[in-house]
Amino acid sequence: MSVPPRKPGPPRKPGPPRTPGPPRKPGHAHPPGGAGRPQGPNRSFGDAKPRGDRPPAGGKPFGQGNRAQPSRAPAADARPPRPSQSAPPAPRPPDQPRSSNQLQLARPPAPPDQRHHEPRPQHTRPAVRPAHATPDTPRGAVWLYGPHAIAAALANPARRLRRLILTEEAEIQLTARLPQPWPVAPERTDRARLDQLLGRDTVHQGVALLADPLPSPVLAQVLERPGPVIVLDQVTDPRNIGAVLRSAAAFGAVCVVTQDRNAPEETGALAKAASGALESVPLIRAVNLARTLVALKAAGLWVVGLDAGGAALSGPALSERRVVLVLGAEGSGLRRLTRETCDEVAGLAMPGSMESLNVSAAATVALYELGRRP
Repeated sequence: MSVPPRKPGPPRKPGPPRTPGPPRKPGHAHPPGGAGRPQGPNRSFGDAKPRGDRPPAGGKPFGQGNRAQPSRAPAADARPPRPSQSAPPAPRPPDQPRSSNQLQLARPPAPPDQRHHEPRPQHTRPAVRPAHATPDTPRGAVWLYGPHAIAAALANPARRLRRLILTEEAEIQLTARLPQPWPVAPERTDRARLDQLLGRDTVHQGVALLADPLPSPVLAQVLERPGPVIVLDQVTDPRNIGAVLRSAAAFGAVCVVTQDRNAPEETGALAKAASGALESVPLIRAVNLARTLVALKAAGLWVVGLDAGGAALSGPALSERRVVLVLGAEGSGLRRLTRETCDEVAGLAMPGSMESLNVSAAATVALYELGRRP
């Protein structure tokens, strides 16, 4: 059964034309429903009145008995509906100032591959080292400084020398101490270069010598020479070790033994504090001090540990023995195993108000006491 087609009704009469409002200035459109529309005097989207103050299409204000009107065909002169997205703002002429109520668009962000990747200046290293640059120190070599230490190193045939850098004044003083020719040719320079080479706080006195460290001799060969032996238990200051070497050379000690693990290497500060004694007094590095003391006792030496709690050290009482003096670090003193390995523990007689001395000063007083005879 076919349904007859619906007859069209009479045509609707067009309503009154809508009065166009003032032209809107370019800007972003509001979302549907009026959400987010700015209210009050701080509106930034033109000078149009709010929705509540604008009359509807029929010309009567809202709230006066208006009913919903059926949809009508748009008038010929009616404005087209606003698009959902705002059109880009029209370009501003160069001579026209920017309006304060126009929306300013932000500058588009830079692409990801161009952010924080500004070209950096390239620093090229010169092919030729300038004359004032610090020379590279060879691996295993050490810079010695000070006229006494360098004069003794130049006179030591067992020392391997590499470079000698000095000022004109220091060359004159070194020549008076050790006449030329020297085993290495000198290089004339100024104090500024030596300060850059060794450090501004280094007291080099205008002369520096690049050399290899001395090899550590065998203890059995060293004991063939007469004299006492000094053992340092965990003394870490290179200046203290250098001062002990100087006192050992002054009082005829045969060698100075330090611990291999907790003692400093041979440095320029150690050699300068030794004032040339590093070249004449062997510096032996032992892996285990307790075993070294046992070996010294087996060789017929008498091991005396210096400690403030022991009896006063007496040189005449030990005149018939070859003595090994063992000194501990400042503050901690002798370690337990080192103390137990000693044959006896003795102290220094100090009638004054001081209870202890620096390790290098204590070594000097003890060596002087051992040199006294009845």
